[in-house]
Amino acid sequence: MIGLELSEENFEYDIYSLIKAFFPCEEVIRVSDGCDGLCVKVVYQPDSISVVIQEAAGEKSIAAKNISVAGLDRKDRKNALKRVLYQLLASHTGKTLPWGTLTGIRPTKVPFAMLADGKSVEEITEYMQNTYFAGKEKTALSIEIAEREYEILKEIDYQKGYSLYVGIPFCPTRCLYCSFTSYPIKVWERQVDVYLDALCKELRFVADTMRDRKLNTIYIGGGTPTTLTPMQLDRLLGEIEKSFDFTYCQELTVEAGRPDSITEEKLLMLKKHGVSRISVNPQTMNQATLDRIGRKHTIEQVKESFYLARRCGFDNINMDLISGLPKEAYEEMEYTMQEIAKLKPDSVTVHALAIKRASKLNELWEEYKNCTGVLDEKTAYMMESYAREMDLQPYYLYRQKNMAGNLENVGYAKKGKAGIYNILIMEEKQTIVACGAGSISKRIYPDGRIERCENVKEVAQYIERIGEMIERKRVLLSD
Repeated sequence: MIGLELSEENFEYDIYSLIKAFFPCEEVIRVSDGCDGLCVKVVYQPDSISVVIQEAAGEKSIAAKNISVAGLDRKDRKNALKRVLYQLLASHTGKTLPWGTLTGIRPTKVPFAMLADGKSVEEITEYMQNTYFAGKEKTALSIEIAEREYEILKEIDYQKGYSLYVGIPFCPTRCLYCSFTSYPIKVWERQVDVYLDALCKELRFVADTMRDRKLNTIYIGGGTPTTLTPMQLDRLLGEIEKSFDFTYCQELTVEAGRPDSITEEKLLMLKKHGVSRISVNPQTMNQATLDRIGRKHTIEQVKESFYLARRCGFDNINMDLISGLPKEAYEEMEYTMQEIAKLKPDSVTVHALAIKRASKLNELWEEYKNCTGVLDEKTAYMMESYAREMDLQPYYLYRQKNMAGNLENVGYAKKGKAGIYNILIMEEKQTIVACGAGSISKRIYPDGRIERCENVKEVAQYIERIGEMIERKRVLLSD
């Protein structure tokens, strides 16, 4: 346990996140007068901030520094504090972090904004390394991705355009690491049509409300959308086709996801409705790991589903992978990349395992904490190398709390096959209207302000309260 003592509430989340990055397996708690273990104390004065690290309450400080913040605005005060805390923790632990003090989920946001302001790569590199202590490799990666995002999004109308997310909260089974809104299809299959009744009602409202805006991308996720029957997929996609104007739509993605939910009839139904991009997600190509994390399908089913999708005419197939899964070491992850390379997908998204509060993995942490997979920079670079050898270039990146190895999630794609929706939701440049249980809509204003509204997570509540969900959107989207 690590104690965090603050004289004020300022920057608590940023301080907490940075401490957790250095001590991912330790609990960090607020204290008022030290603690028995390691304690970080931050004292705020009008023109200065002092940071002290003690082994225990009353003990002599093992590291301390006072910094002047006179004349600095809030953002610069925060960055100055994080740099000092980072230096003290790095000195105490003897380790550095790949992303330095960057604890937010969108490391590319800084270089993206600087590129838009006309800054050079050299200027951005210097700023990233001096302001955030970001490592050389991560800085280069973030700039490369920001440049690619900038090119991909240059035709997107941020002000008059929008994207649509449609949530299908059903799965064959719940995976060990999953924290998404997801319900077993076998338990809920009799309610799916009623759920679609409510969802289609919400979609019709959105289509009418946004009729003067340009729909740029559609992403149907979950859950696993292909848990729906072919007829249900036909109904949903038909409703979207009938209700929305596709004139400016550049991408229609359906996350097929679980190989045990994919059939030829369903794939042909997706193709019939013009779905341009799908995912077939193995997460790993090691059968023992699949069994361990609760995915009730085989490696052979992954391969069969992928080749079936190719035969059905899909030329933009993504595959999701997770690095750092329980009991997976470097060798297992390299084997996964070797097997994926044989399939030759159009894009691959490599997720670093994040321990989410709502996941079974978090609930069973005492059982799994000593057998979580190995994930370090060496492993991440290996996976990146395989992706690049497949002619897949990094195009979007984001991070999550409690992420293994303090690393990141990276999407790699062939030229022209990048997931545009993925970039839009990460860079927060465009309004995204989300329909379905557990979905969150984000309205982006011209001045950069963001407002959100959430749908309830429980399927039964969503169905019962659909009128309320629509009213929430009416308020969010009204001028």
